[in-house]
Amino acid sequence: MTQCPPATPLSDADYQRIGGQVLASIEAAADRWLQDDVIDIDTHRTGGLLELVFPNDSRIVVNLQPPLQEIWLAARAGGYHYRHVQGRWLDTRDASDFFEALSRHASDQGSRELRFAPS
Repeated sequence: MTQCPPATPLSDADYQRIGGQVLASIEAAADRWLQDDVIDIDTHRTGGLLELVFPNDSRIVVNLQPPLQEIWLAARAGGYHYRHVQGRWLDTRDASDFFEALSRHASDQGSRELRFAPS
């Protein structure tokens, strides 16, 4: 198992900006899929918390954790924490990529291939 390297230091403003970009890219992907009739994922965003609701009523929650400068992901399979390392969000336990994990969990919960990517 790979360990996650230390986080890249960010100012609070940079963390908020970069974290907001992550949430916006997730919302944009869900909006495109709805428009293209790929899948109907409802999105609900309140500040730094984004909830994705799938057609089977399962949910994925992505939220910013400013005190830790992390992004947390809660899916049916469990909860995960990610830190910013050299331009990527990596799992604090195994250094796996946030967008790859989000894609895997969304594909599982949406019962079709869904790929998220940073903007």
